[in-house]
Amino acid sequence: MSIEVRHVHKTFGNFTALGDISLTFPDGRLTALLGPSGCGKTTLLRIIAGLEQPDGGQVLLEGLDASHTHVRQRQVGFVFQHYALFRHMSVFDNVAFGLRVKPRKQRPSARQIHDKVMGLLELVQLDWLADRRPGALSGGQRQRIALARALAVEPRVLLLDEPFGALDAKVRKELRRWLRRLHDELHMTSLFVTHDQEEALEVADQVVIMNRGQVEQVGSPQAVYDQPASPFVYGFLGHVNLFHGRVQAGCLHTGGATLGRLGIDLGASGQGTAYVRPHDIQIVPLGTKHTDAPSEGLLVNLQRAHAFGPLAQLELRREDTQEIIEVVMPSQEFDQIRAQGHQRFIAHPRHARVFLQ
Repeated sequence: MSIEVRHVHKTFGNFTALGDISLTFPDGRLTALLGPSGCGKTTLLRIIAGLEQPDGGQVLLEGLDASHTHVRQRQVGFVFQHYALFRHMSVFDNVAFGLRVKPRKQRPSARQIHDKVMGLLELVQLDWLADRRPGALSGGQRQRIALARALAVEPRVLLLDEPFGALDAKVRKELRRWLRRLHDELHMTSLFVTHDQEEALEVADQVVIMNRGQVEQVGSPQAVYDQPASPFVYGFLGHVNLFHGRVQAGCLHTGGATLGRLGIDLGASGQGTAYVRPHDIQIVPLGTKHTDAPSEGLLVNLQRAHAFGPLAQLELRREDTQEIIEVVMPSQEFDQIRAQGHQRFIAHPRHARVFLQ
């Protein structure tokens, strides 16, 4: 089922939670609403579900205005961060609850409910826990039961609000892979809220990045990471180094250094900031034949290095401004540098995005 919101806005007192939001969520796709706490992503999800009323705008489900449709008529499955399972009920009864409370004319028979529930428990790979109480389950198992319960009523769309937020890092990683596989099997239009960048980029087909009640960018995980539309998106999606200076003749003049080959329009000029990810900076030891007469780059000193697995993380201090920059490089490459005892380098950004002020 396709979902569309048109010019939705919502305020709480003097606080604007959503300001004129218009979005389309494709049919059968998994979309992540990503952003920091307070950006409006959960409010938007609750408005789509019918749990919250907007101050203005429309929610369209399958092209029909559902803005004033009760939550029960929207046929939405909702999964919360804290499971919201009934502790006094077995796993089976928790999943069966939504079917048993349907109006008598719509309610399946006891046999149909049994078959439906056991089928869903098999789908989430927990049919062997049907007789247990939620308190006897791990956090990851309880969240999968909550998802099975949401699917039991055959919703047209699945909404998940920070579904893995209460779980530890290892379980989160396992469950988001499992959710991706489950979605590929069901092909149900799904939206999930998260503030975890890695989670959104790994799981979603489409990412909506929000900030202060506004949409900053919409696109595939690859597109929003490789082609950030704003400084906020660049900084929010992973670590980034900032170089402030003046743009002129295709270069950024920062401190006592000049950075070139940044893809800056030759006609652009003014104050600007270059955003460079740690893995997009190349360092060359000072004094080698490649740095005898460096015309472009930053003079830096090695302050700290931490190598683990295939990557090494370096902290380097600029000699002109004393600012720290971060560099990530292959551990084997750094091992060669460390073995030779180098401490001073020329740092060259290989890829950057410059935003003019």
